[in-house]
Amino acid sequence: MTLGALGVVYGDIGTSPLYALKEVFHGGHVPLSADNILGVLSLLFWTMTIVVSLKYVLLILRADNNGEGGLIAMLALATQAVRDKPRLRRVLMLVGLFGTAIFFGDAVITPAMTVLGAVEGIDVYAPQYHDAIVPITVLVLAGLFAVQRFGTAGVGKAFGPVMLVWFSSLALLGLPQVMANPEVLAAVNPAHALRFCLEYQWIAFVALGAVVLVVTGGEALYADLGHFGKRPIRIAWYGIVMPALVINYFGQGALLLKDPAAIKNPFYLIAPDWAEIPLFVLATLAAIVASQALITAAFSVTKQAIQLGILPRMRILHTSVRDTGQIYVPFVNWGLFVFVLLAVVLFGSSSKLAGAYGVAVTIDMTITTVMTFFVIRYGWRYPLPLCVVATGVFFIIDITFLASNMLKLLHGGWFPLLIGIGMFTLMLTWKQGRRQLSQKLREDAIDLRSFLEAVFVSPPTRVAGTAVFLSAEQGVTPNALLHNLKHNKVLHEQNLFVSVKHHEVPWVGFEKRMEVQSLGNNCWQISINFGFKNEPDVPEALRLLEQHGVQLEEMETSYFLSRDIVIPTIGSGMAPWREKLFASMHRNAAAAADFLHLPTNRIVELGAKVEI
Repeated sequence: MTLGALGVVYGDIGTSPLYALKEVFHGGHVPLSADNILGVLSLLFWTMTIVVSLKYVLLILRADNNGEGGLIAMLALATQAVRDKPRLRRVLMLVGLFGTAIFFGDAVITPAMTVLGAVEGIDVYAPQYHDAIVPITVLVLAGLFAVQRFGTAGVGKAFGPVMLVWFSSLALLGLPQVMANPEVLAAVNPAHALRFCLEYQWIAFVALGAVVLVVTGGEALYADLGHFGKRPIRIAWYGIVMPALVINYFGQGALLLKDPAAIKNPFYLIAPDWAEIPLFVLATLAAIVASQALITAAFSVTKQAIQLGILPRMRILHTSVRDTGQIYVPFVNWGLFVFVLLAVVLFGSSSKLAGAYGVAVTIDMTITTVMTFFVIRYGWRYPLPLCVVATGVFFIIDITFLASNMLKLLHGGWFPLLIGIGMFTLMLTWKQGRRQLSQKLREDAIDLRSFLEAVFVSPPTRVAGTAVFLSAEQGVTPNALLHNLKHNKVLHEQNLFVSVKHHEVPWVGFEKRMEVQSLGNNCWQISINFGFKNEPDVPEALRLLEQHGVQLEEMETSYFLSRDIVIPTIGSGMAPWREKLFASMHRNAAAAADFLHLPTNRIVELGAKVEI
């Protein structure tokens, strides 16, 4: 499990040595002196210690939602903790939605930044091929996104060993330099970081925008909690990852103390001549692993967002028969590729991308800290002073990093922020539109029990088999049933009225999966409960009905989907442009069968008209 955590959890933060130290001194704002090198190294060391070792590994990992982590899990915990405070709950929901949206900005920047940073080794070893950096980066990324449809199971087996070799190489590269210049170890003393900040003040504040690059993978620690658990993640960080990173950063610093000209690319220049090509290949592989981790996380976040009702349904393919977490979302995959390609071509180098990198990460870091306060205060009932102290220090650090990164807004920071705002608009529009649509449908709905009582006063012809009517609202007569009676004038021998509910918890066990209520005349009201990490497999769930005395013959079962009608709200509701956006999203969310794992060859879609 620890080896697996190396490959999946630490890919992003593990590739930071490719560019982090170089970017602090890039542009000449920070004079390249011995004192400043020690000061910057001290900043890097204590940033990793406070933000990752203390905040994420010790504190945030404790805030698990039934074993699951990530911003959506934290959002569920925080909103449940303040469920008796509706206004505060709405604010936290909006903040959490924005954090989830801005994650997609990070998922675009990370692959572009890490692969570009690795391929830029060409500039060190063969500068005459500088113009080939962007085309090679594009080819690597195109190959990476193209293989996503085959699943990450096979590639994932290689993640751990590759990253173990990578972290071992980081330590082995840095150790000789540290041994040759042991004075660099003085950077462990926080006085050097303090002196640097007090002496340069504004320049030091600006430099924090690059210093934060050393912790850009911190959110992955929490997001991948459910895959590995706390212990393997902590063992990997304290035992392998942090020691290797510190040794490598200090090794780069020792090289700069000896040869300041190495600031051009201290990571590659730290290696001996014979290791140039192997290091270039290994760095590229590590960059691919880091990119893969973000792409996989984007698929997972999308699926969870769909099941929480903040994104429309999309086509979700399962690439493994054994591991339910192995999924592929074509729309997200190729959408990410287009934006990653745009980032590479638009910025052209890791130094320019550094201006865009960090904004999305620091926003998510800050939101996570805010959410943690409400979880430990209202969920865990800890005393207020303890909660303020436990999260206040981290909040000050996060907001300082965020403020520094906002200075990059005009130098690339707008790019991930624009992506995040776009996703936030989509999420908010979908959530508000679905809420207004449900409210309107409830107002015009026919009570199911009363309708069935009226039907069976003079019952229609009953035909053999089972009809499964899927409806968003429980207790409401589905449009599909009305159309079936009107056009076919028959009713199946057995009728199941199924509503699927998604809850703000990761998992719902089989013992709570099914709620069954008899409506008489062999008709049943059924509610199926899923958590946001469960697979919403409706036929599989319906097999549990046998425990309630309801028998299903697979070949004699028909599924009826009731498509909702989008009703215009002239003079009220959403703005006209949002209504049109919602209607477009509603029409395009046509992959319900794929999402619900329904047998598509036996689905009858009725009531599918969509108007605005």
